[in-house]
Amino acid sequence: MSEEAILSRKLRKALQLLLFQHHRLPGAKGWELRKALGKDYLNIIRILNKKLEDLGLEIKIIHESKEEEDLDKARFYIVFKSISEELSSWRIDTLAILAVSIAYIATKNSVKKQELQELLKEKFPDWKIDQELNMFIRRGYLEEKDENLYIGWRTKAEVDIKKLIESIAGYNIS
Repeated sequence: MSEEAILSRKLRKALQLLLFQHHRLPGAKGWELRKALGKDYLNIIRILNKKLEDLGLEIKIIHESKEEEDLDKARFYIVFKSISEELSSWRIDTLAILAVSIAYIATKNSVKKQELQELLKEKFPDWKIDQELNMFIRRGYLEEKDENLYIGWRTKAEVDIKKLIESIAGYNIS
């Protein structure tokens, strides 16, 4: 098999691993990519990322632990370069609840669900808050563990949290 054919096969395999959900979460862990693609899997990912740019997509690497050098434990996702395509169909109040929720949780690392609901009740009806928070949890923007809310995998992959907080606060965070 020629080198070009091998590269093409590895690119297809990488795309398959990243697009199709194998477990509870989409994407693939670094160790899964290394096992399927070989030691040079990062080079394959770089090449695939360049090809995806033409489609308005990119590969994001989200580190699940504080050790950002450990790519084996990191999760690789394919996301839109601009999430405006996905969020453009959302209502403005839904986006506002999401933005406030992400910013509030990010400043505290985690927050009691009831505390966030109390904050949101100042501007939104109870039924809307419950409905939207549950949707954000289902879609992976927020994560719920023991009545606490955390930033979800999808927020880490799709949202620039620092930029969001800066735009809400009105000044740059260093």
